[in-house]
Amino acid sequence: MGTISLRNVRKAFGDAVIIPGADLDIEHGEFVVFVGPSGCGKSTLLRLIAGLEDLTSGLIMIDGEDVSDVPPARRGLAMVFQSYALYPHMSVRNNIAFGLKMAGMPKEEIDAKVTHAAATLNLTDYLDRKPRQLSGGQRQRVAIGRAIVRQPKCFLLDEPLSNLDAALRVNMRVEIMQLHRQLDATMIYVTHDQVEAMTMADRIVVLNKGEIEQVGSPLDIYNKPNSVFVAGFIGSPKMNLITGPLATKFSATTLGIRPEHVELLASAGDVNGSIVLTEHLGSDSFLHVDCGEAGRLTVRAAGDYEGKPGDAVSLGFDRARIHRFDSQGKVLV
Repeated sequence: MGTISLRNVRKAFGDAVIIPGADLDIEHGEFVVFVGPSGCGKSTLLRLIAGLEDLTSGLIMIDGEDVSDVPPARRGLAMVFQSYALYPHMSVRNNIAFGLKMAGMPKEEIDAKVTHAAATLNLTDYLDRKPRQLSGGQRQRVAIGRAIVRQPKCFLLDEPLSNLDAALRVNMRVEIMQLHRQLDATMIYVTHDQVEAMTMADRIVVLNKGEIEQVGSPLDIYNKPNSVFVAGFIGSPKMNLITGPLATKFSATTLGIRPEHVELLASAGDVNGSIVLTEHLGSDSFLHVDCGEAGRLTVRAAGDYEGKPGDAVSLGFDRARIHRFDSQGKVLV
């Protein structure tokens, strides 16, 4: 099993409060992603679960057992870091096996576990190579293999793809998702990249200044953000957030509308503006439109849209997809 529960988990360094009080339940087999901007407390929360940071107060339970004061090695968890932390003088085989050897496991059992992990991660042909002979993606797979052989209750992954180039990140995302299904394991994954969060997670935990802003499935959070912060953070391009007279017209302090829910009209719409910039991405074009008091809005258009900077446009909002927020930045129902 691999259930994890946090109850009023708090972390402070002197007067600096990093996590003011987190409550969260993670079920066995879930892929949960902690996401938020730099400094939001996501890595700290992960390290608290791992036991690498001491709690200031609160309770952490794994499979119903209070582990708040249990050392990291006895929590039954495995962590994969942003840096691969491989031993450069050891082969892939010995890097994967190292923790098991230190635990005194019999050689035959170690060999079987390493062989199985290598096959799972497509590393069989590289077992006798040194880390310097591997690509970045292969090194990260070795680090994951070292975690797999421990058969942990939960995998904790702290921005494991940050050192990879864009194309390799996409490939490794797919590999980690497939691995999650193969192992039927609980995984907690930390990232600042909301695209990773959207594509990988069963549930997303959005953090802001140490507070859990919202927890839900990727589509729930995308379609029903409960605050201006979540609305502006989740989505690429991000949601248009409008204040001033246009927001007041819709009985809101802040009005939110995603680029794909803004329509280019031939007649008068909700707001008029002029194109400042057009991004052509092939399948889509994103228009950046100066709408005066309403600010600069992003509009999703067809890939072959031919509008040019300076062109006047009229924009209409899909009424069913408008998000309204109050003066506290919370959603209005």
